[in-house]
Parts: sequence; structure tokens; C-alpha cells
Amino acid sequence: MLLGKKTSGVEWLIAGLGNPGEKYARTRHNMGFLTADLLAEREHVKIDRIKFKAVTAQVTFGGHRCLLMKPQTYMNLSGEAVREAAQFYKIPAEHVLVIYDDVSLPVGKIRVRPSGSAGGHNGIKNIIAQLGTEEFPRVKIGTGAPSDPERDMIGWVIGEPSQQDKKLLLDAFGRAVDAAERIIEDGGCQRAMNQFN
Repeated sequence: MLLGKKTSGVEWLIAGLGNPGEKYARTRHNMGFLTADLLAEREHVKIDRIKFKAVTAQVTFGGHRCLLMKPQTYMNLSGEAVREAAQFYKIPAEHVLVIYDDVSLPVGKIRVRPSGSAGGHNGIKNIIAQLGTEEFPRVKIGTGAPSDPERDMIGWVIGEPSQQDKKLLLDAFGRAVDAAERIIEDGGCQRAMNQFN
């Protein structure tokens, strides 16, 4: 073993958020799952190992060893899976990259953030609670919002986007994967924010 050189072990956690099951597979709330699937496809890995209440895959991405995960706890408890994996691999919060849907952004827009509040997203709320910090990087994918958010929000997030929106979202997944790669390569969000926000 070379001194000072970390040769094994996971350095980054990439969590794509969503809800398990066919019923939710193509819904707005599953943008994180769908982006994780695209990342896996690009890197020729399968997200099929069941560990930490999630399906996972190890991948070298952005020059670092990463654990790619899709929590299987349902959205509101996503943090349980994230915390278990982060504790197991001793990954600090600033190396926990979360990819998820955001109703406050227009359809297909992505936004990179180094930290922040949950903004009403229950998956993020639970990750903040489980990690005990808001200081973890995110890539948000805009799904737009319903015309009457007070009444329709739950139906909206677990509804399927229109064909037109799906095209915009597919493009957004590609940009989200590129943004994730830049964050991991750089060890931070600054350049990714300049490039993708």
C-alpha cells in the first residue's frame, strides 16, 4: 500500500432520488432515479446491488470512486439510505451529491447548489435530518409546477410529464450527469454552477 494514497473505498456518494415501483417509474418525482439510470448507462454499470436500503453500483466517475444509489425507502425516507452508505464509507456530507426533481424550476432547467434548505422537498428534508446538515451538493431538475399548487401538488409530482416535457427532461438528465461529473472532478460546485445554472 502506497503511503498517503487512498487506493480503495468510495470517495463520493451520488444519490438519485425517486420512489420505487412501476407505478412511479416515469413520474416527475423520479427525475433523480432516471438521471442515475442515464449515468449508469453512460458508464456501462448496472444499478442492481441491494445495499443500504437502496439499489447501488460502484463506478469510477469524474476521476473518483463513487457509489451510485437509488434509495428504495420511498422519497420521504431517502435520508436513511444516504446516511447508512455515508457512514459505512465515512463519506463527508460535502461529498454526498443528491440529484432530484424541483417544482420551483421551469421544466428541463437544471440548477447546481452546494447547500441549502429543503425548499419543501420531502426527500431533501429527510436527508438534511439524517445527515444533520444542509451542506451537501445538489443537482436539481426542474419539472415546473401545476397551475394551482395549493390543490394539485401531490398529483403533479406523482404524475407523468407530457410528451413535450419529456423531451426537455431527457435533455436535462444529460446535463445533470455532466454537472455531477464536473462537481466530482472539481471537488466542489463553483465551476458547475457557472457552467450549468
